[in-house]
Amino acid sequence: MKTCVVAGGAGFIGSWLCSDLLSKGFRVVCVDNLITGNEQNLLAAENFTFVRQDVSDKFDISGDVDFVFHMASPASPIHYQKHPIETLKANSLGTMNLLDMCKRKNARFLYASSSEVYGEPREHPQRETYWGNVNSFGPRSCYDEGKRFSEALIRSYDGVDFRIARIFNTYGPRMNRDDGRVVPNFIHQALTGKPITIYGDGGQTRSFCYVSDNIEGLETLMFSNGAKNELMNIGNPAEITILELAETIKKLTGSESKIVFRGLPTDDPTRRRPDIEKAEKILGWKPKIGIEDGLRRTIEYFSTT
Repeated sequence: MKTCVVAGGAGFIGSWLCSDLLSKGFRVVCVDNLITGNEQNLLAAENFTFVRQDVSDKFDISGDVDFVFHMASPASPIHYQKHPIETLKANSLGTMNLLDMCKRKNARFLYASSSEVYGEPREHPQRETYWGNVNSFGPRSCYDEGKRFSEALIRSYDGVDFRIARIFNTYGPRMNRDDGRVVPNFIHQALTGKPITIYGDGGQTRSFCYVSDNIEGLETLMFSNGAKNELMNIGNPAEITILELAETIKKLTGSESKIVFRGLPTDDPTRRRPDIEKAEKILGWKPKIGIEDGLRRTIEYFSTT
């Protein structure tokens, strides 16, 4: 039985990854300091081990390790702006520690980077070859530049078979309703009859990938022998405005919430859409779940939890 270490495995995407890997016959070791991870996401299952550990500190996992997924970082603006130093450390010292583990264990490494490395893009859609337009001294810089630094560190590190996934907006069950990201915000506001708050004029766009599609993309990237040392966008190229998202969630929930507008936060990107041609060509991967289907599943989760 092969062993996967999932750093950040108590988080939203990380916990889905742990569950899916277990279902496919892997032994899974979840490493998380629970700074933003949710203990309710931890599994009581055979072949699952939880290690409460900050990956920024030196540590080791006993026994053989075959695959290491680095998902360990605060990911929502509310969380990484509350924990900027921890975010920077997870994406620097944490990355180095996990790379060192991979070298010791002869394990394959996948890093969860982000579309935020593209910043406020001057290229649309964003291809992996685009260098980005990022403010290194702004309120989002701890996350954006942390991800960019990790990519450079991985690229410079010798002796590890790595893959880098630039993850675009992902949503679905197990998101925290109060983490500040747009999908849980809108759903929570719609279900409780509160005003749906749009920051900006609503014309800014995002491309939303349902979590199961994201997990399939990450696993295919990790386990494909043809993807060694590759960097790929993982996301859904279907682009939607924030106003359209709010109206869709109102329709699906039957909510009578009013839509209100507030000022756009500093450095909040106005457009975001992945070019996934590389993932389609090398991995044969593309997302399957459309926005309304995915939102229905997510609304059902928020309605029952």
